[in-house]
Amino acid sequence: MAAGATGAPVVATASARAARRTSSGSFADIDWARPWFAQHEARGRRWQQAALAGYAAWLGELNADARAAAQSTGCGEPLRFIAQDDLPEGTAYEAHIAATGCVPTRHNLHDFFNALAWFAFPRIKSTLNARQAAALDVLGVGPTRGGVRDALTLFDENAVLYASSDAGLVAALRDFDWRALFVTGRSGWEAAFEETIGEARCEVRVIGHALLEKLIAPYTACTAHAWVVEVPDAYFTWPRALRNAYLDEIVSATLAADAVLNGRSFAPLPVLGIPGWWAQNEDPAFYDDVTVFRGGRRAR
Repeated sequence: MAAGATGAPVVATASARAARRTSSGSFADIDWARPWFAQHEARGRRWQQAALAGYAAWLGELNADARAAAQSTGCGEPLRFIAQDDLPEGTAYEAHIAATGCVPTRHNLHDFFNALAWFAFPRIKSTLNARQAAALDVLGVGPTRGGVRDALTLFDENAVLYASSDAGLVAALRDFDWRALFVTGRSGWEAAFEETIGEARCEVRVIGHALLEKLIAPYTACTAHAWVVEVPDAYFTWPRALRNAYLDEIVSATLAADAVLNGRSFAPLPVLGIPGWWAQNEDPAFYDDVTVFRGGRRAR
């Protein structure tokens, strides 16, 4: 969701506030060579040029793509993007999207990456919207979000999808075993840019739009909320588009069915530790920084 886009004041939890740390960058600062942006490059470069041309040009580009894709929001309304000022006063952001299909959108990086997520993972975004809107119907807009809404916000703002066919690498992530995950398990990671045919055993897709905004100016402690998806061995023989569609379907179904979402639904993942994402992590000593690669153990 777009931060601060509800029609009434909301006091967010500390975790939600942390997820919304923003950059001071501009559209021109997006470096599509970075692996976290490269995942969205095909559409993103075109949108970037439109956004640099102006607000109206960019909204026009978003809506042309939405019409072509025939996408819908959480309650089945056709997806559209509107200027933030067109959100009626006193109307909750997520409820407005669910009821009308219209996503209030500001001319900034945060909402640029939010719109990209709607196209990269449309089922996930629709499910997040539907659940947020349903929670608002029950609880209304209040001073706190509640546990489920906070978890949905963390997912929307700061999540990555961690797909793995290797139980050992999944356990390493969940157990904070950074050496096993990033050093001894290094060969199991998908290459940043190339298609891999049957060799990789894990990879990451960035979905959180606040996370992408933070990565305009990457810093070592930048940490995502990783949503673990255990995938079949054959997954890594599929082209990327098919993998994305599979993740979109599987994760959206899980989000729709999981009534006990909370902060423990995720595993922390320092994103600059991902092999191929940051040159400094080629030195194993990079992972010795215990202020970033912390120890611990949790049950999901």
